[in-house]
Amino acid sequence: MRRMVAALLCFASLAGSAVASSPQVAPAAGLPPSFVYLRDVDPTILQDIRYAGENNFTGKPVPGYAAGECILQRPAAEALKRVQDGLRRKRLSLKVYDCYRPQRAVLSFVQWASTPDPAPATRRFFPTLAKEQLVPLGYIADKSSHPRGVAIDLTIVQVPVKEVAAFDPKASYAPCTADAAARSPDDSVDMGTGYDCFDTLSHTADPRVRGAARKWRQVLLGAMTRQRFENFEKEWWHYVFPLADQAVYDFEVVGRAE
Repeated sequence: MRRMVAALLCFASLAGSAVASSPQVAPAAGLPPSFVYLRDVDPTILQDIRYAGENNFTGKPVPGYAAGECILQRPAAEALKRVQDGLRRKRLSLKVYDCYRPQRAVLSFVQWASTPDPAPATRRFFPTLAKEQLVPLGYIADKSSHPRGVAIDLTIVQVPVKEVAAFDPKASYAPCTADAAARSPDDSVDMGTGYDCFDTLSHTADPRVRGAARKWRQVLLGAMTRQRFENFEKEWWHYVFPLADQAVYDFEVVGRAE
């Protein structure tokens, strides 16, 4: 009975014009009507969903990620396809690190950051900060645009894609602010820092980022803003597609039915 009520509430929210005040639960049969798998809109966009595995700042799969799939509201996915169409003509490709994010995952980040740990194994993501500083400084918050299905964390990859070593959870990688060759492996272009690098060097227009890394940030910024995406100035990888729907969702990220 509870599952049926939750499903009806979700459909009512999508059909109406009222702003949701609490997370909406997806119907058991699949995604909410306005959501799509990115692979169904553009299978050429590369996916490396970090929160479904261990290569993230928590060091383990994040609650709500049962599969490494990018899910978005359809208008955002279609706009991302247009970005990809433009980049492919330049022998480039988008690669997404995160898309729709369940609200439970957002809250789990806050809980993780609030748990004392004087020597976290994932310190490479915040090399100059203590873990307990991440929430007060705004690097982690209990509100995000990702649970609305309109935010994307992404980068650019040159085609053909270069081969890199697989991520090794037991390896000791350099901080996210170090030279790209010393960081955890990534087949993307060098943006000056790694993904989810909690440091001011990650600010999109940070003047310390020069040369090729600065150029690549500008290439991504230009390609995304031409399709109406808005960049979060403190994270070169984070973009939001403007949609009026303010509903917050908490359905689990699951794999596509083949």
